[in-house]
Amino acid sequence: MTNGRYARRRGLVARHAARPPRLLSGRGLVVLATAAGVVAACVLGAVWSVAHDERPAHASSVHTASPAPVETPPGSIESLPVPQFEVVVAEDPCQSPAAAAAGDAAAVIAAFGGAEEFRAAAAEGASCIRLDDPTQPWVVVNKQRPVNPIDYAPEVMVPAGTRSLVGGGLRPDAAAALDALVADAAASGAGDVALQSGYRSYQTQVSTFQGQIGALGEEGAEAISARPGFSEHQLGLAADVVACTSGGCGTIYDIAGTPQGDWIVENAWRHGWIVRYESGHTDTTGYNPEPWHLRYIGVELAQAYHEGGYHTLEEFFGLPAAPDYAD
Repeated sequence: MTNGRYARRRGLVARHAARPPRLLSGRGLVVLATAAGVVAACVLGAVWSVAHDERPAHASSVHTASPAPVETPPGSIESLPVPQFEVVVAEDPCQSPAAAAAGDAAAVIAAFGGAEEFRAAAAEGASCIRLDDPTQPWVVVNKQRPVNPIDYAPEVMVPAGTRSLVGGGLRPDAAAALDALVADAAASGAGDVALQSGYRSYQTQVSTFQGQIGALGEEGAEAISARPGFSEHQLGLAADVVACTSGGCGTIYDIAGTPQGDWIVENAWRHGWIVRYESGHTDTTGYNPEPWHLRYIGVELAQAYHEGGYHTLEEFFGLPAAPDYAD
């Protein structure tokens, strides 16, 4: 059958059948986008066969034909737009330049889409989030997770705007954040807050812990003090604070229930700090409540911690409880 009508229809089928499917790829995903014209060609072929009760003689090779161009009538199936498919694959945050730049904690958190997304990724074990990296504000040190390396010593400075009773220092980012907290507490009318103890080296913690053992015995000491190499103070990110009045400053044991202590519980997160050892969570942290012990984790993470209703870093990052040492 060689009349002009069939030749034109054969050319129509061939032209669409020869058109290759569009190949899109992204991380192993391959999507074949089928053009609407191919579907149209199949429909036309079926209509021709039914109307004439026959199959084109060269149907088996119709896909290789090279027909002459034909004009497409307006409004025909042929003139319908070919659908376009696009595969959008989210970038792996662990492969982003921000995640590779370990020195910029805010950029790393932003690469994950925010603090809550970062927290969830850490809890799921994202490869680029090292919760044992002592240089990062999200590092977790507890009785099961020692400081790594054990002799880590950060750069520290005495906070410029906070009274430091014994000249203790903090990491620069934590020192600036404590200054902001102290200024905000005073401006709000809560009163004055001072730093009792900040950074302690490994060797200083040796002496501190041994002194507690001498006073309380080993079991009593481990309820309130960390073994050397297991103290947050060695990170330069922990601050023991006290409340002060015109008559002087109290001890760390006096801050609970003071205007300063109450204000800290409600507002420390605004400046990147959390109360690390809260009442009712000794089974997780291994320590008695310490309302004076603040831990700097950065403003973004502290906000997520506060808004999520968390009470321990272990819970926050999906880590096991650490009530006791491994040995």
